[in-house]
Amino acid sequence: MTAPVEFRPATPADVPSLHATWDEAFTDAHVTQLYAHDPGRLPRTFVAVEAGTVVAAVYYLPRRVRNAAGGVDLVGGVANVATRVRARGRGHVRRLLDLALTAMAADGCAWSLLFTGAPGVYLSSGYRPFTLHHRSGRPAAAAPPPPGWTVQAGSEVDWAELAPVHAAFNAHRPLSTVRDAADWERRVPVWYAPPTRTLVARHDGRTAGYLVAQWSPEHVRVLEVAAWPDRPDALRALFGAVARTAADRGVRHCTARLPADPEIEAALPSLLTDPVTEADATGMVRPVHAAPDHLAAITGAPGAFHWPADYL
Repeated sequence: MTAPVEFRPATPADVPSLHATWDEAFTDAHVTQLYAHDPGRLPRTFVAVEAGTVVAAVYYLPRRVRNAAGGVDLVGGVANVATRVRARGRGHVRRLLDLALTAMAADGCAWSLLFTGAPGVYLSSGYRPFTLHHRSGRPAAAAPPPPGWTVQAGSEVDWAELAPVHAAFNAHRPLSTVRDAADWERRVPVWYAPPTRTLVARHDGRTAGYLVAQWSPEHVRVLEVAAWPDRPDALRALFGAVARTAADRGVRHCTARLPADPEIEAALPSLLTDPVTEADATGMVRPVHAAPDHLAAITGAPGAFHWPADYL
């Protein structure tokens, strides 16, 4: 006979079996690492407990995300959704999402955001997918950096130095997260830890932009880029540095997971040859207090983008 299941917020006593549930579902260490950085995590973690053991979990984190009207919304970012194999197919995640959405409403969240490879899990809870586009292709031919520019890869990145560049580059970008000092101190270094590589572009010694790339033997993925608005040529310097490294390593394919900003498009020939457009449909949104049209305007806005370091 199946033991009764209790659905409720997590308590300190649940943490060992909560971590065991995530260990069963995820291979990435950043799941528990990022979770530990959230001081208000337990009241926003909802668990299904059977015979004293967590068998399913849903967690959300309030985030400030830019909207299409030039403002910022409080958003409930859903993460770490997992069910143990023996408890799957019993509707636990839907029950836990109901609890999480009720809490988001009480917290004043306008809407909810998540990223997933299994969208069917969330459709019955009112989430709807949206699509972002990016470019890919063969790396551009290697060329020397523009005059006056240097691009360096440091073993240790001064994220605090790069934070204002990111803020300026994304000041009006719908769907992007407004990062605070704690994000730069605790979250960004986890998502962009080695072997991910960060390049910093400087002109006459002044930091003007940066780029984050992930390398494998035959593929490079550009994950994030930013430049001061008055120095868009930093993008060409950074893209050219990636192309030169690709040539040195014999890398034949590049994915530029970047928004279609005019400045990025103008610099893209320094990174890609014969680019093609690809779609990413892993994002899903759901209204909480906001109207559906408000969300549609955000996800469909030109330049809308969500950077990987802001994933939950």
